[in-house]
Amino acid sequence: MDEIDRAILRELQDDGRLSNQELAQRVGLTPSPCMRRVRQLEQDGVIQGYRAVIDPDAVGRAFEVLVSIEVKRDREVVEAFESALQGIPDVVEAYRLFGSPGCLLRIAVADLRAYERLWIERLTALSGVTEVNSQIIMKRIKEPRGLPVDG
Repeated sequence: MDEIDRAILRELQDDGRLSNQELAQRVGLTPSPCMRRVRQLEQDGVIQGYRAVIDPDAVGRAFEVLVSIEVKRDREVVEAFESALQGIPDVVEAYRLFGSPGCLLRIAVADLRAYERLWIERLTALSGVTEVNSQIIMKRIKEPRGLPVDG
């Protein structure tokens, strides 16, 4: 990957809706080679997709919670737990961690009542869960803006 590829990645992370013409102009290429590079980055799996960034208030999910969960340290239990998380749309991110806690979730719901219902009905009911700790997000200080792609 050269500096032009990195420039393409920076620009697309900033605005994934750029036309090929505008992208080419910004990175100093003509449209045709720019499109070839973008397609190659997609084929190589460097660019994994394009998404819209949605305002949580607009869709009724402005109440965010970071949840650390301990799960029994058994391969089958962990696999079943991770599979079950896939079916909970309120869990918008999930990470298996080394050490303790074993899992960290980011949850987006409407309000405290909705989170309490999720906590009681879904999270604590998951097989193998031994502990659930919640940290309510007061303020997002830094928004996710993509990955640094400098050489």
